[in-house]
Amino acid sequence: MSETNVYQAYSGNTYLFGGNAPYVEEMYENYLANPGSVPDSWREYFDALQHVPAVDGSNAKDVPHLPVINAFAERAKAGGTKVVMASETIEMGRKRTAVQQLIAAYRNVGQRWADLDPLKRTERPNIPDLDPAFYGFTDADQETVFDTSNTFFGKSNMSLRELLNALRETYCGTLGAEFMYTSEMGEKRWWQEKLESIRSKPNFNSDKKKAILERLTAAEGLERYLHTKYVGQKRFSLEGGESFIAAMDELIQQAGLKGVQEVVIGMAHRGRLNVLVNTMRKLPADLFAEFDHTAPEELPSGDVKYHQGFSSDVSTLGGPVHLSLAFNPSHLEIVNPVVEGSVRARMDRRADPHGKQVLPVLVHGDSAFGGQGVNQETLALAQTRGYTTGGTVHIIVNNQIGFTTSDPRDMRSSVFCTDIVKMVEAPVLHVNGDDPEAVVLATQLALDYRMAFSKDVVIDIVCFRKLGHNEQDTPALTQPLMYKKIAAHPGTRKLFADKLSAQGLGDALGDDMVKAYRAALDAGKHTDDPVLTNFKTKFTVDWSPFMGKKWTDAGDTAIPMSEWKRLAEKITTIPASVTPHQLVKKVYDDRAAMGRGDTPVDWGMGEHMAFASLVASGYPVRLSGEDSGRGTFTHRHAVIHDQKREKWDTGSYVALQNVAENQAPFVVIDSILSEEAVLAFEYGYASNDPNTMVIWEAQFGDFANGAQVVIDQFIASGEVKWGRVNGLTVMLPHGYEGQGPEHSSARLERFMQLAADTNMQIVQPTTASQIFHVLRRQMVRDLRKPLIIFTPKSLLRNKDATSPVSEFTKGSFQTIIPENKTLKADKVKRVLVCSGKVYYDLVKKREELGANDVAILRAEQLYPFPHKAFASELKKYPNATELVWTQDEPQNQGAWFFVQHYIHENMTAGQKLGYSGRAASASPAVGYSHLHQEQQKALVEGAFGKIKGFVLTK
Repeated sequence: MSETNVYQAYSGNTYLFGGNAPYVEEMYENYLANPGSVPDSWREYFDALQHVPAVDGSNAKDVPHLPVINAFAERAKAGGTKVVMASETIEMGRKRTAVQQLIAAYRNVGQRWADLDPLKRTERPNIPDLDPAFYGFTDADQETVFDTSNTFFGKSNMSLRELLNALRETYCGTLGAEFMYTSEMGEKRWWQEKLESIRSKPNFNSDKKKAILERLTAAEGLERYLHTKYVGQKRFSLEGGESFIAAMDELIQQAGLKGVQEVVIGMAHRGRLNVLVNTMRKLPADLFAEFDHTAPEELPSGDVKYHQGFSSDVSTLGGPVHLSLAFNPSHLEIVNPVVEGSVRARMDRRADPHGKQVLPVLVHGDSAFGGQGVNQETLALAQTRGYTTGGTVHIIVNNQIGFTTSDPRDMRSSVFCTDIVKMVEAPVLHVNGDDPEAVVLATQLALDYRMAFSKDVVIDIVCFRKLGHNEQDTPALTQPLMYKKIAAHPGTRKLFADKLSAQGLGDALGDDMVKAYRAALDAGKHTDDPVLTNFKTKFTVDWSPFMGKKWTDAGDTAIPMSEWKRLAEKITTIPASVTPHQLVKKVYDDRAAMGRGDTPVDWGMGEHMAFASLVASGYPVRLSGEDSGRGTFTHRHAVIHDQKREKWDTGSYVALQNVAENQAPFVVIDSILSEEAVLAFEYGYASNDPNTMVIWEAQFGDFANGAQVVIDQFIASGEVKWGRVNGLTVMLPHGYEGQGPEHSSARLERFMQLAADTNMQIVQPTTASQIFHVLRRQMVRDLRKPLIIFTPKSLLRNKDATSPVSEFTKGSFQTIIPENKTLKADKVKRVLVCSGKVYYDLVKKREELGANDVAILRAEQLYPFPHKAFASELKKYPNATELVWTQDEPQNQGAWFFVQHYIHENMTAGQKLGYSGRAASASPAVGYSHLHQEQQKALVEGAFGKIKGFVLTK
């Protein structure tokens, strides 16, 4: 529409002229000063005026005339209207200082006055710092010129009026920035220059504007198509937040230009289908097949369509970019550390320590971002050595409602939903979702910052949710006022199309795009196709060798004696330049003797030799957890700290990093004090690297329940839901030694309850050679299933749990360890079956009693249960009429309720199965040491006494 036509259209509305003109002018003046101060109907009218170009064709915005008029009037009263330069008087010095305070105020809190809400529901808050009167300025000061050389507005001197207009345009428009809390001055000045030099206003050409409109059309078009074609089906619509799709497109294209080759995305269900189709470029026809239930269903369980992941390779102006959208459960935000771990694995594979080639993008909801504690844990990882990913771009789809029944007074305790990121000083760009150009500009700035400083950054797209939480919800039940405004909102696409029409880009442009996109959906296709088929890079992981494997597949885990001795010497030699602590020196001296075969091998040495043999064979090892370098129980000492170090950040030595010239990396990380985020991170790492041994170790196994959602939703069920193969190893210290309810049990029963569909391996090794073989087995075999190891505490130094060198150079992991005492098999009347530390208590008691008619079998692998091996051992005792499962844990915990079925399956007719262990308990262990000792004594004695209580007869 031409300027003349616009004028004619407006002049035709006679209420704007004649006697009403002063009233309208006053209303417009108030609007320019504070848009929230005028009625909604006028605000919408004046908003539309802002889309009309200025008479000179520029995008310059109107400014209030009244302060200018008043300023000249005041100067006339004072005896002149000439511009007076600031003098050296005390008053003018105060004003100069006040100007700097005013500049600082807008940089710090200007975003509180920003025009961010598309629904325009709230008035502008009272922020005295942003009012010139707060500093003593009056209208008479408006034309006074001050030094502004510390700004980036392009002028070293500006009048107060000019400066205020520039500050308000920059910090109080549809883009409001928060960055002044960062402690790095260089970053503050970077943001000031980026924003002030353009006054936070984009200057896109016509083609760019049309491209943005096309993305809005695609976002809205898909939602409306699904809404009418699949009435009532859940899809968690994006309507009201369509600018998010424009942001994603811009982010990927700009990332490609900056050399990024992989973008890994994590997000919840809101808008996920839109991202799958319009960002990841999944074929619409494939999505429709899922709605129609005609898509292939090949997994044992599968998952709903708005949890599905996807990957594709798309072309950008900078070259091909691989996109990966992570699978996720409904547990909001838990996918975030999984994505970060996946990104770190990709970075390590590319030797890209600063993340210049791999970009993590996390999409959040406004309530979930501050409400879910996993975000705090994930942010805490951001700049640590073992977990940094070179900065994450966070995007908040801020629909201002949280979940349907949220009252704004109950949603959070902070001003913004993003305030949690201040803990890592991440800058935030709040942007009005109804200004798609501002959203795209914010995206460009955020990516620029991330690539320049390798730090997290946040884009907060303030929008709304047109429909309910899901398509069967009626949000007006609890949000009547909000949904009246939403019902009257024409939609972001329509507003932007009208804006472009007013700028002369075509009256039918928007409608034409809608028709084209609808036609493409009817054909099940895209309007364009940037996807690259059959594109692979050298960094692409081939998962085919790890698919379809069986847990019974063998693996050669023994190593030759010559290799044993070579590796043992390497990992027990400490350079002369490093002075270890005397206790650590003794550990290494003892290990050297074990390596030579002079003494039996203990747990720490067996573990070290497993790691050494793996890295020497080309398998990287990544071990993380609280105290993992030393080991919670000081058994590991993988990192030697020089006692004569002179600087806090130097003077450590890792022998496992010096095994061979071309060895694979060995990385051991003392993590932050977190279970949930760190375990999820390691799961994500392992999900992207089947060739690295990835281990998470709990400080105590008891604390793993702080990460229960990761165990339930990813480790246990990821493969059956999403087909995601994962070889993560989890070490959980477990054992009843009188340390109380929170330092005894890794909750074995919970893992046994989750065990099905051959989804994981659950083991409880009891000797040094067993931990050696099971660790090596995890990598040497091509089976990639999560390995849950219940590791010991007291056995770490128990001489009975040591192993001769011959058990490392021969043999393999024993799923069932047979009776190792020479007994007359036909005299055995009872077979005790156990797992873990209690075995050594039973052996000791048997010796005390001289009970040579009792055999003891150790179940070292509890799932998948080794039926053949167990049955083979049981058959050795044909006259055994009784079997007793013995455990340290209470009866309602531990393995009892699960293994009884496995044992019963292998019993012969007439055999009885009983239980000896602690009585059922609400707590995993007692806190009174004397009671612990009484319970332990009773359960051991009960294993040899008369079977009491529940008896299962074959």
